[in-house]
Amino acid sequence: MIERFDAGDPAALRRPGGRDDPALLGAVRGIVDDVRARGWQALVEQAVRIDGAAPELVAVAPFAEQGRRTLPGEAVAAMELARRNIETFHRATRPRDVEVTTMPGLRVAKQWRPLGSAGLYVPGGTAPLFSTLMMLAIPARVAGVGRIVAVTPPRRGGGLDPAIALAAELCGIEAIWTVGGAQAIAALAFGAGDIPAVDRIAGPGNAWVAAAKALVASLPGGPGIDLPAGPSELMVIADLSADPATVAADLLSQAEHDSAAQVILVTPEAALVDAVEAALDRQAATMARALAPARAILCRDLDEAVAIANAYAPEHLSLATDQAEALVGRITSAGAIFAGHDAAEAFGDYLAGSSHVLPTDGAARFTGGVSTLSFMKAITVQRVSPEAARGLAGPAAALARLEGLEAHAGAAEARA
Repeated sequence: MIERFDAGDPAALRRPGGRDDPALLGAVRGIVDDVRARGWQALVEQAVRIDGAAPELVAVAPFAEQGRRTLPGEAVAAMELARRNIETFHRATRPRDVEVTTMPGLRVAKQWRPLGSAGLYVPGGTAPLFSTLMMLAIPARVAGVGRIVAVTPPRRGGGLDPAIALAAELCGIEAIWTVGGAQAIAALAFGAGDIPAVDRIAGPGNAWVAAAKALVASLPGGPGIDLPAGPSELMVIADLSADPATVAADLLSQAEHDSAAQVILVTPEAALVDAVEAALDRQAATMARALAPARAILCRDLDEAVAIANAYAPEHLSLATDQAEALVGRITSAGAIFAGHDAAEAFGDYLAGSSHVLPTDGAARFTGGVSTLSFMKAITVQRVSPEAARGLAGPAAALARLEGLEAHAGAAEARA
């Protein structure tokens, strides 16, 4: 079943609410303040209260070995392929130092440094999201982060899921803390017991995790965070060149994440909406997981479809049209674009190479997904020859006095 909208209907692009609920935000603040103030004792108490288990640092090796013994061989090979592709992409796109001579004798450089530490949040819940661990840890490793601290919610019965452990081993992570929720974010932000405070926290999570990340980043001495990461989003722009069954399969691939996932078809073809709806009903009947509802927006043409996509700024945008390449350059706001009929969003989720940790809630208007840049910082370096300093002193002093800053002017003229 698809809920249908005209392009001008504001309800067509609505996003789920609830994450700004005052009660939720208040509860998150209480957890964060408690862990910040009392450290390990508070973390243990909150973890036992919420998840029924105290935090534990679990060695990866025995569970990774279990994974190699018990997981299908093709799955292990696919994880190794994913690691190679993710590493290849991120090594090729790692920021590089640059130096510019802006005038004779004046050189200005931008140099990149890895963060000293990073905390990686790997969601638990209904499925072991080992892919998220890889999509975070590999860019962090390529960036050169000095210390990586990984956390994931505790597993019933203890230990680690073998797939998560194997992914961790492939990424060079030797141990994982089994703690989740706002309490894990607070521990990563401010330290608790043997869990050290980190420079940046990355990774998606539920509303509690998202609220905790935003909160700790706003507090004095708090860490940076990667990006807003809420419920999954997929928008598909399609025309009559698209296969309805394939479009339906792509929509379902995101609808199975959770009931708040956003799956939206944008098309100028009413007949395609009918065909995709029929395909959705057939395919959904075979699925065991609960599915989020789908929406369809009927637009005038592909030009209006592009405008709708840029206004919505989806996490994932699929261009299921023969005109995909012509449209790519016109998309200004999307976390990731999947161009053409063969570019399955699921490829990006696992092994295309770019990280699948992407901005949601319209944040693609101003930021991109996780990359090596998420785990680095830029420092500018200025080098000035004596001759250039003498030439700069007068203009710098003039500008300083224009702002009423005499000491600045004096510092410049001291080089004259």
